[in-house]
Amino acid sequence: MADAVLAERDADGVLTLTFNRPERHNGWGEDLEQGYYAHLTAAAADPGVRAVVVTGAGTSFCPGADMSRLGGLGEEGAVLPHRPVDVPRRFPKPLIAAINGACAGVGLVQALFCHVRFAADTARFSTAFARRGLVAEYGIAWTLPRLVGVENALDLLLSARKVDAAEALRLGLVSRVVPRDDVLAAAQAYAGDLARNCAPNAMAVIARQVLDELDGSFDTALQRSYAEVDAVIGGPDLREGVASYLEKRPPRFPPLVRD
Repeated sequence: MADAVLAERDADGVLTLTFNRPERHNGWGEDLEQGYYAHLTAAAADPGVRAVVVTGAGTSFCPGADMSRLGGLGEEGAVLPHRPVDVPRRFPKPLIAAINGACAGVGLVQALFCHVRFAADTARFSTAFARRGLVAEYGIAWTLPRLVGVENALDLLLSARKVDAAEALRLGLVSRVVPRDDVLAAAQAYAGDLARNCAPNAMAVIARQVLDELDGSFDTALQRSYAEVDAVIGGPDLREGVASYLEKRPPRFPPLVRD
């Protein structure tokens, strides 16, 4: 597990996590899952980490479950452990995907848990499940329609067809498409800008607001936003945000305060 996911942090506090099973095309397995979730859990608690970028070693991001693992699940009596996905879905800091290649199945699920997705122009996407005799896993039947709409989600899930980067951008699966050689640097530059210029506590609340209000009413979201705003009025983030703007200097926001 120690080398299934590589971790490297830069001077801005951007932590880059790399799925590191290129000989298996970064197929999702227990070692990769445990390593990734462990790094995210540690990063959430580390005030020195301001944002996280996740990518894949070699030519793939993550094309789904490792087939050596998936094959065994087809045997009668096989059981698939159902692990919680709250670690990536509720990660309180900016989580940016740099999708450098094939992204399918559970790999697509993990990419969709990220707040923002950069894709290489050569990347390919697929839900994959139906073509492996599987149903929509890990809550993707909830996540995908909220990103691309119901009809597009059904198309992608029922057909499990391959989607290129240009179509992924049109559908809303990703927000940026850049040349393959630039995708990691572009995602890191974006994350670095957030790390240097945006308040960690504000970003954590904003991400939670967006996720929590997906199924609620506008009136409920409005009332909750009033409460969240009241909580920051008179606080250090607002003071620093105003002061740095008036003084024409980069902000010095305090690190995230965990609940």
